[in-house]
Amino acid sequence: MRAVWVKEFGGPEVLVAGEAPDPVAGPGQVLIDVAFANITFVETQLRAGSTGPYRLDLPVIPGNGVGGVIVETGKGVDPELVGARVVTGLNGSGGYAERVVVGAEAPFVVPDGLALDDAVALLADGRTAAALIHAAGVTAGMRVLVEAAAGGVGSLLVQLAGAAGATVVAVAGGAGKVELARELGAAHAIDYSSADWAQRVRDEVGGVDIVFDGVGGEIGASAFGLLGRGGWFFSYGLASGAWTEVSEETAAARGVSIHRGSLGSPAELRRFTERVLVDAANGRVRPVIGQRFPLTEAAQAHRAIETRATLGKTLLVV
Repeated sequence: MRAVWVKEFGGPEVLVAGEAPDPVAGPGQVLIDVAFANITFVETQLRAGSTGPYRLDLPVIPGNGVGGVIVETGKGVDPELVGARVVTGLNGSGGYAERVVVGAEAPFVVPDGLALDDAVALLADGRTAAALIHAAGVTAGMRVLVEAAAGGVGSLLVQLAGAAGATVVAVAGGAGKVELARELGAAHAIDYSSADWAQRVRDEVGGVDIVFDGVGGEIGASAFGLLGRGGWFFSYGLASGAWTEVSEETAAARGVSIHRGSLGSPAELRRFTERVLVDAANGRVRPVIGQRFPLTEAAQAHRAIETRATLGKTLLVV
């Protein structure tokens, strides 16, 4: 089968298309014919050899989230699953390929009415966004600031926070991304490539109650400064390349709580994924798929993400 390999750490050019053995479903497993592979920012860091949630062992086929159709079941698995449209995670590698094998309990069946590519786009980002909204307890009247509001997670946070009745302050880099945030329902949308963006937030809403920090670095630090006593700062991403440097002592002195790390147990995260897939099937939320690349152009896809030349989610078409 066709696949994309990483045989050395480095820039996007180390993603090289090639061949790999065809996988076979063993006992308790299913074989999936992949149609779309999800790309996350974390995968660009892992490819580069940076420290992340784990480190890839080379050589490796990268990619964690895929969607496709079950074409084979192993011993002990219901053969009626053949033909089901599913999305699934792969424990960190193997996704940039035409076929994958996973345990039969791993996939999520895609609800009727939801396109397979939309389901793949929601697999990681939808789970994260739903979990963040739940952890923050977003309710009507809250002022919620969403960083990277035109990205995969950010675009979903804008929609989910708005649906909960919050006043959403979306910040993003560039006019096109700011306009997308407005289209998704943000009450306020501000370009954080402007030096005075934080002051503009203060002028428009007088500060915020919750920050969803998916950028880190200076942007995250400025967003933290907009929180008043009793505020919550959720640090979940580092699109800038660095986590926001705010100590627990500084937060405590300001009366602000910081959430870092896990957003739930595996069972809870699975429920968040199931919930967001149903919400999307019912039209309550929609992923933004800004660009698609053929499997063999995975390097170009990574390059686009790293240069911020993307909107919403980036998918590989297998």
